[in-house]
Amino acid sequence: MNREETKMKKKLVATLLTAAMVCSMGAVSAVSVAAEEADTLTIGFSQVGAESDWRTANTESMKTTFSEENGYELIFDDAQQKQENQVTAIRNFIQQEVDYILLAPVTETGWDTVLQEAKDAGIPVIIVDRMVDVSDDSLYTSWIGTDALLEGRKAAEWLNAFATAKEIAPEDLHIVDIQGTIGSTAQIGRTQGLEEGVEKYGWDLLAQQSGEFTQAKGQEVMESMLKQYDNINVVYCENDNEAFGAIDAIEAAGKKVGSDIANGEILVISFDTTNAGLTDTLNGKIACDVECNPLHGPRAEELIKALEAGEEVEKLNYVDEEIFAVDDTVKEVTAVNSLEEEGTFAVTPITQEIIDGRAY
Repeated sequence: MNREETKMKKKLVATLLTAAMVCSMGAVSAVSVAAEEADTLTIGFSQVGAESDWRTANTESMKTTFSEENGYELIFDDAQQKQENQVTAIRNFIQQEVDYILLAPVTETGWDTVLQEAKDAGIPVIIVDRMVDVSDDSLYTSWIGTDALLEGRKAAEWLNAFATAKEIAPEDLHIVDIQGTIGSTAQIGRTQGLEEGVEKYGWDLLAQQSGEFTQAKGQEVMESMLKQYDNINVVYCENDNEAFGAIDAIEAAGKKVGSDIANGEILVISFDTTNAGLTDTLNGKIACDVECNPLHGPRAEELIKALEAGEEVEKLNYVDEEIFAVDDTVKEVTAVNSLEEEGTFAVTPITQEIIDGRAY
């Protein structure tokens, strides 16, 4: 069944319901109720989980946007970090004949079969945040999210510019990488950005291990790394929650976090720019925090409205993102995005006013 057939079926059901209600509650009120139901779009949203402050903000953005007050019925499913739960949720959405499916996938692969089922049912699927790696791109309608590779490259270029300004030799940067959930788009891009920097500038990359984007695992991994290496002076955390855990571990070990590497401080780089992450930046505990904008709800609604109007939409929809730092040592960086387009990006020294004015 294609999308038009699905919509026709829903209109037929609405018509039959109207006829039934006319008999029981009067023509005017019945038609009013049926019209209201026909105008409501049903959205199924499979969220990967609630593993971080960023994810919570992403979920809240969707719930706020696709509310009853805005003319939507949102069916929300928390997958608890399990792909099998997301596959089950999508199949349930198909059975419920939702108008659109939003999917924030736990990992990039393993989606062909269930997305084909959604396509066969005529239900457009919009991928949110992490990407999917499928054999046929027509299995999903559009994607909204961040350019994780660009984020990683921004962080690497900031580190190079900062070290150069502080006259720190490349071989004197001893880095550990607390990676995100292995196989996720954010992990792949941010890890690649760092590894490119290591190869390009000759930094010493001591170790890489997943912190699963959580504070608890980030702390556990950092504790282990501190026991293995006594010369760590840069910790590259692939999200804020991992950074919080890493900072706790560093301080518990009697060491100090900060940007004064020459005097023994351990510099922390992070991603997401949550309120707590930027507060740690303001306090000097995170030296550089690269934004990953979680407010995808309004952009998803724009795409759905365009599709409802019969318009074509872009396959890839990147959100705008900034770079924040503890000071103005680095004023801008130049980096190349996933489309191999070079750009120059301002680095903003963080202030309390900036934090207070942000939505997350």
